[in-house]
Amino acid sequence: MAQQNIYDNETFFNGYKELREREVNANNLFELPTLFALMPDLNGKRVLDLGCGGGERCIDYLKHGAASVTGIDISEKMLAVARSEHSDPKITYIKMPMEDLDSLEGEFDVVISSLAIHYVEDFEGVVRNVYRLLCDGGIFLFSQEHPLATCYSGSESRWTVDENGRKIYANIADYCVERRNDSTWFVEGVQRYHRMFSTIVNTLADTGFKILKMAEPYPTEELVEKYPDYYDLYHKPDFLFIKSVK
Repeated sequence: MAQQNIYDNETFFNGYKELREREVNANNLFELPTLFALMPDLNGKRVLDLGCGGGERCIDYLKHGAASVTGIDISEKMLAVARSEHSDPKITYIKMPMEDLDSLEGEFDVVISSLAIHYVEDFEGVVRNVYRLLCDGGIFLFSQEHPLATCYSGSESRWTVDENGRKIYANIADYCVERRNDSTWFVEGVQRYHRMFSTIVNTLADTGFKILKMAEPYPTEELVEKYPDYYDLYHKPDFLFIKSVK
């Protein structure tokens, strides 16, 4: 099975890097605060970061007390940033797609993945390997694009708007058709996988995980007043978080 490695595309990498460097973005406003609100106690824990990217979170996990962090990513460009800007003797970076987790050995207390799961076709295989790698009582916490976002294929208008251009509601199509969507984001052909809520939750449950918490972050009224563009998250959240335990 060939895995997409879009982050090593120069145009995509530069566009993504510029986006994440902006102070005001959905990751800083919603994804990261929710991720750390759901984070278990990391003191003395062995952490595995799936899709570690440039390594920023790996450093964060050490700051939260982790004893060691292993970060895996498929992108050599991202890992080069991680090794040059976010290195530490307690961090090990490995070039590896999540689909190849069956070749990773060791035991971990916490496995975390931030906005990477939706790039993986074999979700069941990843979940099965995470379960294998976790100690008893270990935590699996991940965020992904919300299923109401991944069911949008890009072939139709995403929003219905009024005469003033205000978004009235999101256009949802073929939610129950699980598939790969190829979309344009900085470059053409970015592959994301759409799965229903039930598939995500049942895969975790069938593997042996117990769901502890789910979250779908949306803005406060104060935040919308400051950044009106984020009002659309009242119609359709961008992110889904699931925290589970072995």
